[in-house]
Amino acid sequence: MGAVMKAIPKTDDLHPDGVRIVISWDKMQVGASVFVPCINTEEAKKQMAKIAKNKGWKVQNHIRIEDEKFGVRIWRVL
Repeated sequence: MGAVMKAIPKTDDLHPDGVRIVISWDKMQVGASVFVPCINTEEAKKQMAKIAKNKGWKVQNHIRIEDEKFGVRIWRVL
């Protein structure tokens, strides 16, 4: 049986439920948003706050259900 290789999250990746989510942060302009489907929304918000701080951004987030998926939508506001 072969070894299973897991992707190691990078500094700018989200992984609130243990699954790596890669977002193209360089394309995220002020006013843009991204929906992160996840169960652990508090961890997603915490990880996003850290990424935003490192980038010098301000973000807002709301826990939502979109397309029957639970998660958090994150907006770049500055």
